[in-house]
Amino acid sequence: MSDSENYDPLGSSKKYEAQERKFPRGVVIRLFAYLIAGHIVAGFLYLLFEVAGKG
Repeated sequence: MSDSENYDPLGSSKKYEAQERKFPRGVVIRLFAYLIAGHIVAGFLYLLFEVAGKG
């Protein structure tokens, strides 16, 4: 066997697995912001239809 058969270009597989499970911080913040903004818009639309339905 030569060394090229055992070469791992990604380095240690444990490091790679740990990075794969973790989301980048920017993605988490953006997801949280979109969820909050989506709920605010949905709440506004709900309130709009409730007020319009009583008139």
